[in-house]
Amino acid sequence: MKEFWETVLDFCQQTTSEVSNFLIRDFGQVSATRKADGTLVTESDRMADQAIRQAIHDWFPTHGVLTEETEHVFPSNDWCWIVDPIDGTTNFTRGIPIWGISLGLAFRGIPVFGYVYFPMFATAYYGYFYGDSGLEGPHQGAYCNGKPITTSSDAPSYNHLFNLCARSTHIMTRPFPCKLRLMGVASYNVLLVASGASLGGIEATPKVWDLAAAWVILLAAGGVIHTLDDGDTFPLQIGQNYGERSFACLSAGNEDLFNTFLAFVRP
Repeated sequence: MKEFWETVLDFCQQTTSEVSNFLIRDFGQVSATRKADGTLVTESDRMADQAIRQAIHDWFPTHGVLTEETEHVFPSNDWCWIVDPIDGTTNFTRGIPIWGISLGLAFRGIPVFGYVYFPMFATAYYGYFYGDSGLEGPHQGAYCNGKPITTSSDAPSYNHLFNLCARSTHIMTRPFPCKLRLMGVASYNVLLVASGASLGGIEATPKVWDLAAAWVILLAAGGVIHTLDDGDTFPLQIGQNYGERSFACLSAGNEDLFNTFLAFVRP
């Protein structure tokens, strides 16, 4: 199993490095069109999606794929990659350097490994969290560029941060116990919590490919993330189309912080 996980990490590092070469070339130079769900897509998204799917086929021919741009139905494969080729397409098209390539690996519908690379910062977050998957592995924890990261257990104050998404700005209409930040990238918002830079964050309408990799990394770093509507996010269900399904969620450094923030983010 150790060799398998080393291959998984090598695959993520090599593939995101190769894909980022042409994404950096296109950064701020491409126009976007609007999809049916209101999100944006560019030719760069499609090229990255194709390149990542081909790389998965070459490295792991028995693994399934669920991606934002092409494959929305969860397959029956035991192992499945959950891919967002560009998380933060709006930032990408407008020349704002906060955008990333997100690769989550699920076992029987439960994400157990996540890798998110931000090319403009040359920064890679990754982590292992086996949870209820039934797996055990030699690797544990969460990392940023190879160094361990953990969440913060500080009490909220105006010297601490809480992340918003564009569809959760209603929170700003009433007093909040932290300074608020809006980055425009779902995975980055969650990863800021995983690294301890923020105490928590809310995402109102993320899709599974926005969350899967960062979800694992946050749990591996000691954090907490729960959906705000009924039903479990994971395991994903075979045959389910996830193209139209969103998962409103709240993340925090620990359960106490989660409960503190929950009272503020509920409508």
